[in-house]
Amino acid sequence: MNALIASLQFISALPLGRPRPFDPKGIIAAFPLAGLAIGLVLAICDRIFVAFWAPPVAGVLDTVLLAAVTGALHLDGLADMADGLYGRREREKALAIMKDSRVGAMGLVAVACVLLTKSAALGHVDHARFLALVLVPAYARSAMIFGIHFLPYARGREGTGSPFFETPLAARDFIFVAVPVVLSLFLGWRGLLLNLVFVLGTAGLIILYRRKLGGITGDLLGAMTEVLEAALFLAVCVRGAP
Repeated sequence: MNALIASLQFISALPLGRPRPFDPKGIIAAFPLAGLAIGLVLAICDRIFVAFWAPPVAGVLDTVLLAAVTGALHLDGLADMADGLYGRREREKALAIMKDSRVGAMGLVAVACVLLTKSAALGHVDHARFLALVLVPAYARSAMIFGIHFLPYARGREGTGSPFFETPLAARDFIFVAVPVVLSLFLGWRGLLLNLVFVLGTAGLIILYRRKLGGITGDLLGAMTEVLEAALFLAVCVRGAP
């Protein structure tokens, strides 16, 4: 429970009382559970939204809620990634741009595109809506575990995220990824599609980061979460057979 609360305190803005002990491996392993908790908050609030507004409006409110619950932490990483990795910049130049607190044009465009995609998709999830809204944030945050496992930290020891890369992850650190995977079985073929998009999207971003920087940063982990969240919401709102 301490690891779950510490993980939520690290990747969300939820008021959870006093800070828990800093345990990097525990925080990382609990990312899927933290995502489930965020998804549960989203799904419960969505029930209230759809009771008062049409689904497209509820989708916009869901998107706003997600940004508020996470303190826009991942959106900031998405903007930095778009600014830093756009074009054929040298590695050190890209890292310097991502560390700059200012947001450029590509960052604004990327954030706008992701928010619009989420809003549109959330407005059209009509199959097992509650479960889908719980699962997608869990999958999106599970992806960060794979990013940390398969890529080195691009900023080296001087970076603020270096403690999360000091000890290699073991197989047991992935155990909670199984929770959303098992729950996705209740979505039928959409659950299979959800897993396919998760695998392909995570692998694609890891390959992109490796080619561009040879590693990963906190900003890139946040961007991974946002991009996959948008893609996964699109996956669960795909129309079935007429």
